[in-house]
Amino acid sequence: MQRTNVLCRYLQERGRLHSPLLIQSFCEVDRKDFVPPEFIQKAYEDYPLAIGGGQTISQPSTVAFMLELLELKEDDDILDIGCGSGWTTALLATAASSGSVIAVERLQPLLERAQRNVAKYALQNVTFMHASDALGCPGKTFDKILVSAAAPELPQELIAQLRSGGIMVIPVGNTITAVYKHEGDAFEQQVFEGFVFVPLIY
Repeated sequence: MQRTNVLCRYLQERGRLHSPLLIQSFCEVDRKDFVPPEFIQKAYEDYPLAIGGGQTISQPSTVAFMLELLELKEDDDILDIGCGSGWTTALLATAASSGSVIAVERLQPLLERAQRNVAKYALQNVTFMHASDALGCPGKTFDKILVSAAAPELPQELIAQLRSGGIMVIPVGNTITAVYKHEGDAFEQQVFEGFVFVPLIY
């Protein structure tokens, strides 16, 4: 795990990783276990890598930035939309060790790969779901929602799945948007410019 610790230190030095819960997660969950075999030697580099189906595993600094915005707690119930290779799923499940993670993926080959990758870790709090035509998990609510692909606009149906006091982090266009849910339907958002993501399919 030495290379993982080097990546973890790099993210801290860049100011992208600072909460103890996430530092532990990034040190315990090895990105190498979530990239295709041909990219093993590039697993610790700070850029995205192709994982098939036109999708990517995001660069570590971006993932760290997004997860820090979630203000994760150990007992959070989390929805991970577009789980891809399963890296974010494993990071979230490690951080929310007494909570739960529902990981949703539309592309069946990627969903199966994510399941195999996450199975390398002793995580008992993850449920995988194949994405339906509806976005997210209608009928359920969550403390935190992470979306790993870019929506053209802020999806109101996901805001409805966020509990009062909850946080959603989602790419919208070329931004990362953090949504803070209040009582009822009220929410506020914070927008961070200058990012590029693959499009959200729904």
